[in-house]
Amino acid sequence: MPAAKKTTVKKEAVKKAPVKAEVKAPKAEGLSVQVFDLTGKSAGKVELPKEIFGVKVNEGLISQAVRVYLANRRRGTVSTKSRGEVKISTKKIYRQKGTGRARHGAKSAPIFVGGGVAFGPKPRDYSLKLSQKMKKVALFSALSSKLKDGEIKVLSGLEKVEPKTKNMEKTFESLELNAKGRNVLLVTVKGMDNAGKAGRNLKGVRILNANLLNTYDVLNNKGIVLAKESIEALRETFLKEK
Repeated sequence: MPAAKKTTVKKEAVKKAPVKAEVKAPKAEGLSVQVFDLTGKSAGKVELPKEIFGVKVNEGLISQAVRVYLANRRRGTVSTKSRGEVKISTKKIYRQKGTGRARHGAKSAPIFVGGGVAFGPKPRDYSLKLSQKMKKVALFSALSSKLKDGEIKVLSGLEKVEPKTKNMEKTFESLELNAKGRNVLLVTVKGMDNAGKAGRNLKGVRILNANLLNTYDVLNNKGIVLAKESIEALRETFLKEK
């Protein structure tokens, strides 16, 4: 029988659909917040750097930074004298037997008044270490958390304020920050001496330069007032490589 002819089937070319490139929307460079003047009225808006005020909150690192900060504040200079260090007679206070009392050798025993202290504190170093990068991340997390909770306000005109306590008190009242009822942190920059003099006598108000800002002070105050000029100072201090 003749061999069957092989039939060849031509495969049609499959046209691939053109792949459309996804165009991602540009990310916002900052966070827009309201700016207030010394009377509490709106004075426009300002962009906060997203790298500082818009990061993911790292609660574990915040807790670690606060613990390190408080540990480094401890002086560790307290000292007590042991029974070998007190200046007191080493004469045997009474005979060994026949008195009916416990055996004692000297008045320097811890159970006697004027004797040494048993297991008392001695000078020691409580300091802990945290890398600069971890400190920055913890600070940024704390600031981002405060901004999210609406506890950060930006103030303009602090360089023109008079060094009078009553003026600063009126400013805090206009911003709805009761300085007498809760702690408020005022962040300034170099050259704002009058603002420091006007606010230093207000109860509950702590004034701090922007380049000295830390995680503990951010969290230890219910409200944070940023001088408008301090935003650039924060960017210069914590974002730009030295």
